[in-house]
Amino acid sequence: MLLAFAALAILLIALALLRPVDHDESQYVAAALLTAHGLLPYKDFAYLQTPLQPYLFAPIALIAGTWTWPALRITNALLGTATIAAVHRAARIGGASTRAAIIAAALFATCDILLFSIGTARNDALPAACLALALPAIVRTARDQASRCDAVLIGLLLAAAATAKISYALPALTYGVWTLFSHSRRPWWTLLGALPFAVFTLALFAASPEGFLFGVLDFPGRAPTEWYQARPWKLSNAAKIIDTLKFLALGPALLAIVATTGRRHRWHLILDLLILAGLIAALAPVPTWRQYLLPMLPALFVRLALVWHAHPPGKAMRIAAIVFAFAGLGPTIEAVASGRIPILDAMHDAAAVRDTLDREHVTGPVATLSPQFLPGQAIDPRFATGPFYFRSTALLNADQEYQLRLVSHARMPLLGLPPAIMTGGEGAWSSGDDRIDAALATYAIREGYRAVPVPDTRFTLYVARRASPRPAPHNSP
Repeated sequence: MLLAFAALAILLIALALLRPVDHDESQYVAAALLTAHGLLPYKDFAYLQTPLQPYLFAPIALIAGTWTWPALRITNALLGTATIAAVHRAARIGGASTRAAIIAAALFATCDILLFSIGTARNDALPAACLALALPAIVRTARDQASRCDAVLIGLLLAAAATAKISYALPALTYGVWTLFSHSRRPWWTLLGALPFAVFTLALFAASPEGFLFGVLDFPGRAPTEWYQARPWKLSNAAKIIDTLKFLALGPALLAIVATTGRRHRWHLILDLLILAGLIAALAPVPTWRQYLLPMLPALFVRLALVWHAHPPGKAMRIAAIVFAFAGLGPTIEAVASGRIPILDAMHDAAAVRDTLDREHVTGPVATLSPQFLPGQAIDPRFATGPFYFRSTALLNADQEYQLRLVSHARMPLLGLPPAIMTGGEGAWSSGDDRIDAALATYAIREGYRAVPVPDTRFTLYVARRASPRPAPHNSP
């Protein structure tokens, strides 16, 4: 079994390196790099999630240096492997046969929701791994085999998941409430396990309350509605239902929901509650994206293993599972079918950017919507969120933007005159929007920056013109 998961890890790493560049990665790579250079999330730069990932990944950024981006993709692929392995382990502890546990874990591994989430340098893989790694202990606790160590471990892992991504707070809270209904579930020991991450989060909140509340609550609640105003259909309930069903059907998740409905032992209740909490967390934001559904999947596939152990699937269900599995693999196969290695192309571009910065003697911060292409010391902290705050128009006023170290395209004059501005990384090719990158280029040209194309790339560096030296005074005879 260990060799099988090692082979799986190698496959997932390969898929992560073959997956195209996505502009969603910008803020997570930048946050790891800036934290590695000693800056504090929320206080020194904006971060639009709960705070754990930049701190856990900062040592990776310190070691990897200019290769931080692919290193984070590899890290997430390994976390994905751990997530799948934990689902298998939890199913076995729950009483599923080896065969049923392997089938359920394998089907989980074909879900597009999972494959996308662990194939990029986003913040989905870490909390999913924390949640899944808690499931074996959760299953033991649900079967009245709880120990103090299990309770502390569950609290620690669920709190870590919520501290990495806020949507995991609802499953964590759901489990905490469930423990209160039986002393044998050791609720106080679970709370003790959660305390270190609660204290960690409170400390960062105390360092910058305004920045924390904006990044963790305000921005996720208001920014999507503002951005999609021109496409109101995307914000409708009908779109949410269609998108959710589509994402679940790209892989066996929808089939697993159908297969597990109404079939459970009494102790399976906590798995059902975790699945429901994950689904509610996914549906709360607008619009709903595939990675939002990941919190519900680990418990769902543990349930599937338990159900199929007790009631083996018939021929029609087995055929349907194969069909849905191939459907889940389809988007990943399409994404990696180019034959190129996009992350290596991106690192070639990043090296060309560094060479151009050196050649132009640019040492100060560079304003760009694509900070993942820059070395950490060159990132302008005001652009740590990549394109995601810059494209907003009215989330903050001018004073708030200054205080929280942010710049929106609606207030370009507040950008001032940084030593350099870089464009080219935000566009349709990176699932982004060319228009907002063009707005940054227009500002640079209007302010008299000198355009320097980065050789053999799509990037352009705009370098501030040096002030003309003042004439030396002289005395007339």
